[in-house]
Amino acid sequence: MSKSKIAVILGSTRPGRNGLAVANWVLAKARERVDADYELVDLLDHPLPHLDEAMPASRGAYAGEHTKAWAARIKEFDGYIFVTPEYNHSIPGVLKNAIDYLYAEWNNKAAAFVSYGSLGGARAIEHLRAISSELQLAHVRQQLSFSLFTDFEGFSVFKPSAAHEDAASVLFTQLESWAGALRSVRG
Repeated sequence: MSKSKIAVILGSTRPGRNGLAVANWVLAKARERVDADYELVDLLDHPLPHLDEAMPASRGAYAGEHTKAWAARIKEFDGYIFVTPEYNHSIPGVLKNAIDYLYAEWNNKAAAFVSYGSLGGARAIEHLRAISSELQLAHVRQQLSFSLFTDFEGFSVFKPSAAHEDAASVLFTQLESWAGALRSVRG
């Protein structure tokens, strides 16, 4: 069986975002592993208008070329690591919008979560867990939460504590295991 293919989805497009440094750190750690191939998917590279599909995503009757391109991009992966800031106790609108565009492309795949914020982004992850469950996206227990107070110098330069490395290893192991197992579910 070939290796699982996992996307690290950067869920913020805000100017001056901290997320790119976090996503690059995650990607660097992930690429040290041998059981899966990891790739960055930056929402900045996939500009989607506010949800403009007339039919519900669950029908899979995508009309817009931007939706079809986004669906093709997401479909190619076995699992996802969502990297998100916490905005107002939740995820950024651009990430929710990108998720809501699709349905079947997320089904029976694995997900893990990495967040950052004043409280480590924990509330954003809780929202992503609920959203993922509705999309039949199996999420792993381990998560990474980076504090703006302790993992960023001056709230902007990402300098994660070394303690996060062990948690990242557990996250990757859980995600790779589920991503591989769910491939057989999808047939």
